[in-house]
Amino acid sequence: MSTPESAGAASSPHGAPRHSGGPGSTLPVPVNPEAVEAAEPAAAPDPRQEPTAPSFHPKQRKALDVLMSDATDIALGGGARSGKTFLLVYALLCRAFAHNGSRHAIFRYRLNALISSIVYDTLPKVITTFWGNDVWEACKLDKQHWYLKLPNGSEIWFGGLDEKERTEKILGQEYTTIYFNECSQIPYASVVMALTRLAQNIPGCKQRAYYDFNPPTKRHWTYKVFVEKVDPDSPTRKPLKDGHLYSFLYMNPNDNKGNLSAAYLRRLENMPARARKRFLLGQFADDSQGLLWEDGVIDNGRLTGEQIATEVPDYTRVVIAVDPSGCSGPEDKRSDEVGIVVIGLGTNGHAYVVEDLSGRWGPKEWSSIVSDAWERHSADCIVAEQNYGGAMVEATITSLGETDLNVKLITASRGKAVRAEPIANLYCLKDGSKVHHLGYFPELEQQMNDFTVAGYQGPSSPDRADALVWGLSELFGALVKLNNSRDNDGRGQAPVQTAERSGSAHSRVGKAMHRRHSMSGRR
Repeated sequence: MSTPESAGAASSPHGAPRHSGGPGSTLPVPVNPEAVEAAEPAAAPDPRQEPTAPSFHPKQRKALDVLMSDATDIALGGGARSGKTFLLVYALLCRAFAHNGSRHAIFRYRLNALISSIVYDTLPKVITTFWGNDVWEACKLDKQHWYLKLPNGSEIWFGGLDEKERTEKILGQEYTTIYFNECSQIPYASVVMALTRLAQNIPGCKQRAYYDFNPPTKRHWTYKVFVEKVDPDSPTRKPLKDGHLYSFLYMNPNDNKGNLSAAYLRRLENMPARARKRFLLGQFADDSQGLLWEDGVIDNGRLTGEQIATEVPDYTRVVIAVDPSGCSGPEDKRSDEVGIVVIGLGTNGHAYVVEDLSGRWGPKEWSSIVSDAWERHSADCIVAEQNYGGAMVEATITSLGETDLNVKLITASRGKAVRAEPIANLYCLKDGSKVHHLGYFPELEQQMNDFTVAGYQGPSSPDRADALVWGLSELFGALVKLNNSRDNDGRGQAPVQTAERSGSAHSRVGKAMHRRHSMSGRR
């Protein structure tokens, strides 16, 4: 099977040694780790399908010891480019080649990301490196149902766990191996559902689940399952049944430095402390940071490229949230920015962050920006905080002479972090994120990442994030009020946000707003 990735791959006579470390390999791996447990394989594999045994260093040897253990659930966690994915794809392939007609699955949150990173990259590299280019050419990739059929009849299925219909289809059959790739992005409920299909019985092949991830925070289910070995859904931290069958091993870039450039390692070393801890040292972030938006949760719902054109529904409402400042113009670096964020509510009940138009604008500039966005997105409402400049927003918008602009002023009775917390929760619900960023918004997302339960920890005012909170509070009003309807000692009180002036509603349902996403985000 010829692909751009396999073109030019070195070939050798069947059974001849093949050395790793070249462009097609990121991790030296030894002979089939499943041979230990396959006392009576289903059939003698073709000699071409026996991998060769290049050298490997102690940490990689230890990882293979874990893969050969009695564990049923095995996770490799750590920094970026540490060889986790390469090794787990190799282990899965060893099982598939050793047991004719077996079925295996690789899942990620987004199917498109899985296709680009594993189907078109890691998978052909592993097969051509250890089994040979002729074996890869004999494989058949079905791009309609997304599975790879090996020469011995075994199948490897690929699926995204972000969409109910696709998930139900891929889970309509049983597997003997399931590999969850980039687990920090996958909700635990999706993992539990997928594990119900780890049920194919193949003689001599134990059912196993593999996992990999760059460690998120200690509140994430990966930490609870593989480090603490407790049930993530248990409020009493109930220990996992058969917890001894869950194994976890750290693997970091320095363990794989023989296959990485010195420049790449230096880049990781020079990252900010928080990023360095995750992507170089591969450590779980401490709960004491109290982050409202944990690492990875924004990516869980992010849509990019073709996804924006195909997966975004029509909007039932569009709001433009404004967080004003006393800024006199772009040159006034001492002042805060004007936060301007456009958000749509889809017919599926999910919210979509369409544009971040924030900046150091003077009143005439930002009012013109808001007015243009109103027309461009056929918006229904302009939302602003009354406490700090809301009246000025209304007056400035009114001064434009526009008669159909609906301005809604919101009163805040609590601090920024308390207002933001229920909004942050919308990004990490058990069934996935209710909020989707259409592309990348670096400045906005940096402010979101600087919010903690103790307050905002960023260098300046979180104008962009504040605007996001106001906009999502307007769209998810009932849920936000429910989550905020208690005071410090748990007794009920009035909702945090109350409408000061709602104005007239504008019905713009069904105008297929996603057709205008050419202006959305930074893709």
